[in-house]
Amino acid sequence: MNKLEFLFRWTHVFVGIVWIGHLYFFNFVNGPMQGKLDDAAKKAVNPQLMPRALWWFRWGAMATFLSGLILFALVYLYTPGLGWGANTLMKGVEGGQSDRVRWIEWGMVFGTIMWFNVWFIIWPAQVKLLGGTAGDAAPALRSRAALASRINTYLSAPMLVGMLGANHAGMSFSYGGLLLAG
Repeated sequence: MNKLEFLFRWTHVFVGIVWIGHLYFFNFVNGPMQGKLDDAAKKAVNPQLMPRALWWFRWGAMATFLSGLILFALVYLYTPGLGWGANTLMKGVEGGQSDRVRWIEWGMVFGTIMWFNVWFIIWPAQVKLLGGTAGDAAPALRSRAALASRINTYLSAPMLVGMLGANHAGMSFSYGGLLLAG
């Protein structure tokens, strides 16, 4: 492994922990706690807590997504001496992919859905809700953001199986195995 791959691999792992840690915080800690707070407590706690936690959540998602794309390109799309995409083009779209690549690609699909949910559903809803500009749309925004967050929580397990399980013995790719991962 060269230094660039090493850098992006560990960046991807670290920021992934930040992102998924915040995802679990929002779903398993903050959500239940918010239901127990009265309005006065929410007004005292949320202006301090939520913007900061959402900042780390949002940018953790972006850093994980981008570092993962770069890492995938470095490991699977670049061949020293041949250049970018040469190895992939020689093997064809389906012909030369290993089980490891297929697991990682499925992990990427789930991770991309999760990233999309953060940046295009959860974050815009939270901006309106925390900024007080949601008005009558607040209940719908809350429901939509909560659903996207729950979907991300459910997708996190098969995504992690795809990303981490691909490197371990006995994890040959099958679509049935993909279903069992979730």
